[in-house]
Amino acid sequence: MRYQAPSKIVIAATASLALAASLTFAFSKPIEVRVDGQPLISDVPPVSSAKEGVFVPLRPVSDALGADTRYERKSGDVVVTRGDQVLHLKVGSTHARLNGMPMTLRNAPFRVRGRVMVSLHAVQQAFGVRVKFDKMTARIEVETPGVSNTPTQFEAQ
Repeated sequence: MRYQAPSKIVIAATASLALAASLTFAFSKPIEVRVDGQPLISDVPPVSSAKEGVFVPLRPVSDALGADTRYERKSGDVVVTRGDQVLHLKVGSTHARLNGMPMTLRNAPFRVRGRVMVSLHAVQQAFGVRVKFDKMTARIEVETPGVSNTPTQFEAQ
């Protein structure tokens, strides 16, 4: 597969999305993330855009789902492996590969304070999980099918 550089339009759209996300991050209520009922801790919180949706930091979410995430400096690729699923993506590009098959992301991943941010839709598509964002409570729920998200007795107290 030959590498195709992102177009100027994709780069400009990604830059404007990153700026909008940064401004939203600066002036909004923090969004809480729970993965299979457990709170997710990250140094960069999710960001939302009324037009583009909700974006989460890839590494903390993939770690919480039991995936391995690595950044390949030479190629600039981000590779996420969870079980037999392998996702390859690149910041600024809507072109990705899932298990070697081409996949088009709705929004290109971007960076916020050094963290790669991806859309909730991309998380759902790549990991086969259910995702919900409740604007009223500013909470994202990521649920793995078949995994109980019932709080333990200590969390319920």
